[in-house]
Amino acid sequence: MARYTGPKTKIARKFGEAIFGDDKSFEKRNYPPGQHGNNRRRGKKSEYAIQLMEKQKAKYTYGILEKQFRNIFAKANRSKGVTGEVLLQLCESRLDNVVYRMGISPSRSGARQLVSHRHITVNGELVNIPSYTLKAGDVVGVREKSKSLKAIDDALSANSSVYEWITWNSEKMEGNFVSVPERMQIPENIKEQLIVELYSK
Repeated sequence: MARYTGPKTKIARKFGEAIFGDDKSFEKRNYPPGQHGNNRRRGKKSEYAIQLMEKQKAKYTYGILEKQFRNIFAKANRSKGVTGEVLLQLCESRLDNVVYRMGISPSRSGARQLVSHRHITVNGELVNIPSYTLKAGDVVGVREKSKSLKAIDDALSANSSVYEWITWNSEKMEGNFVSVPERMQIPENIKEQLIVELYSK
């Protein structure tokens, strides 16, 4: 299965929230997609359907495919912590997500591209694997040759997000992954317990 590259507003409307960030098209039409989306009467969803929808929302939000997501869940399930919380913490610790959180890219898909195209370093070494899992204390930076890229400069200039578990040095164009975020520090509107219930069946 290839990564989804279609209309993002359509997916956001499916979940009823702008999961890919600010979306003017979604604000205009924040009802389900389709010919009768605005006035369609929807029957009560089954428990399975609700759980599946939550998993799909998480996958689309972080840009992770099913096989990868299942592997992350298995890793979270083996951990000593609360499975659902650890699942989201592992998603947040991915290099592409942290590049996005630091403001180096305005979207996770853009961050994934920057990593794949070798514009990002971890502890001074080039890393081109978007799913690379960061550890507390790791330093994420922009490669020296890439510091003049307009796309990166524009993203950093427009970024106003601040997270307690990340620091950013504008002069060096590098940030510190201070710690794995606690659940309350993760802003995503995901009901992780539903995902745990789905995979536990």
